[in-house]
Amino acid sequence: MCGIAGYHGHLPAGEAQALLQRMCAAIAHRGPDGQGIHVESEAGLGHRRLAIIDLSEDGAQPMANDDGTVRVTYNGEIFNHVELRSMLEVRGRRFRTSSDTEVLLRLYEEFGAECVSHINGDFAFAIWDGARRRLFLARDRMGVRPLFHTMHEGRFYFASEAKALFAVPGIAPEIDPVALDQIFTLWAPIAPRTAFKGISELPPAHLMIVEEGRAELRPYWALSFPDAGDGDNRSHAALAEELRTLLEDATRIRLRADVEVGSLLSGGLDSSVITALAARLAPGRLRSFGVTFDDPEFDESAWQQTMAQALGVTHHAVACRAGDIAGMFPAVIRHCERSVLRTAPAPLYRLARSVREQSVKVVLSGEGADEIFAGYDIFREARIRRFCGRQPESRTRPHLFRRIYPYLPSLQQQSPEYLAAFFGVGVDSPEDPLFSHRPRFRTTAGARMFFSPELRSTLAGYDAAGELASLLPDDFRRWHPLHQAQYLETRFLLPGYILSSQGDRMTMAHGVEGRFPFLDHRMVEFASRLPPEAKLNGLREKHILREAAAGLLPPTIANRPKQPYRAPDSASFREANYAVDLLSPVAISATGLFNPATTAKLLEKSRRSGLSGFRDNAAFVGILSTQLLSKDLPKPAPSGA
Repeated sequence: MCGIAGYHGHLPAGEAQALLQRMCAAIAHRGPDGQGIHVESEAGLGHRRLAIIDLSEDGAQPMANDDGTVRVTYNGEIFNHVELRSMLEVRGRRFRTSSDTEVLLRLYEEFGAECVSHINGDFAFAIWDGARRRLFLARDRMGVRPLFHTMHEGRFYFASEAKALFAVPGIAPEIDPVALDQIFTLWAPIAPRTAFKGISELPPAHLMIVEEGRAELRPYWALSFPDAGDGDNRSHAALAEELRTLLEDATRIRLRADVEVGSLLSGGLDSSVITALAARLAPGRLRSFGVTFDDPEFDESAWQQTMAQALGVTHHAVACRAGDIAGMFPAVIRHCERSVLRTAPAPLYRLARSVREQSVKVVLSGEGADEIFAGYDIFREARIRRFCGRQPESRTRPHLFRRIYPYLPSLQQQSPEYLAAFFGVGVDSPEDPLFSHRPRFRTTAGARMFFSPELRSTLAGYDAAGELASLLPDDFRRWHPLHQAQYLETRFLLPGYILSSQGDRMTMAHGVEGRFPFLDHRMVEFASRLPPEAKLNGLREKHILREAAAGLLPPTIANRPKQPYRAPDSASFREANYAVDLLSPVAISATGLFNPATTAKLLEKSRRSGLSGFRDNAAFVGILSTQLLSKDLPKPAPSGA
């Protein structure tokens, strides 16, 4: 795990060294254990190291092959590096280190660009093939690790974070209005678009070959589902057994490290399953970590303690108290490098800092289970909306909405008519490919009413949801509705927000690597073949995972209904003076992205009586995070720096 940076194109050696020093310094938090730089006539590679496998200097990067014609700078882990090493040795390859970096190097020597299909891991890497004068970039299938790039003055630049690209003279950070609109509708930009004009990200499961001034982008893997009615129709017992075996192996190989591996434990089903498996595979050696809140609406500490005691693991609870979120939020946005609509990344930033303070560099996480096993409320909500839509006059069917939101007390008292209207029953056509997500998109996009007239004019005629729909694969309409919803969540929101703003960017801010057994591509492919009822059984979410977890967890955890991870939003900033300053008419006018008058009313309401609705809370956090981002944009590096 680390940070990488580099370029392809001619630069004088002294200028190149200084440039790579600045780029690496911008992402030093990702790799506090060392730095390496290599410069040739046509390319330069930089690396910041977080030592996890092969702690000796033998694992340092950029790493070269035997004759120096191929060099790699690499961010991430190859979890099946042991098996790949054995395979490559049989094919005649010889190794001089025990690092997974050298496995990647030999894998490229053996298979070229096809090397990525052999890797089970989370990665973003760049390989300079000097013999071919070619730069080869690749990113993991699910988008766990980031990789940004841009073309400037005839040279191609890349880095783990955009801030490293802004160390290049002449590359100035500027917020992209289309990306902002996508965030205020879809929660995240649609890759390869990023928050900044002219800066792109390599999409998940893609590779890029840069040579002779041209960049060729192509996918090497794609998430897919069987046609409706097809799929793996074995008994649920047989499917649960295979799931348990796969998940055990995915967890086992993610425990491979030359440093201690901990586990994030929220108290929910997903993190509890991973922690339970890890505790069995590393008996007596596992420590778990979880975040707690003063407000019982968000706090899950009792569940964390129940699970930790049942497993006999040492649990470290990290309190996120009133005011903590506001205090951390500027740093959170600096690391996110984009606007966000929720404060949820902030407690995870605090949690990662605590993990590192405990001298732990690697943690397992249950992230991904909700996407691949249909755990989110949005999947159940879509099923109920379809069910109600078949009898729109029914007064009994809307009551089902109460069952999926037990943690929202105000919803429990509402009438059937209110529930049907609130959830948009009959509003959207079931044939709409975005049917499952339309209510979310409408609610979130309501925050766009705070855009300035100038921004509205710039975006006239643009439809973020329409662009998303245009990117769906040709066979999308042949899939079951649940699988369509899962694709939207897994392909776009998971890498765009969950694994980025709430994942890599928060953990790596403190030099901590997150590992996600549920996102092992074998798990993802297995889950995609499951029939819908194995995942969403009636309204029982993650049915097959609960079956597979039988015997691993206390019944109170195994049968616990889904409680989504949330954190206080606008209420977190009641005492934050900087929020008042950044949302003032003067500051809002200076940025030019939002309407000073409507923003002032939103701020006044938040301080007077609080904001209760999702739209207003999303707008508040979205505007504040955008103002913070604009305020903290790095100044362009001077020419000749």
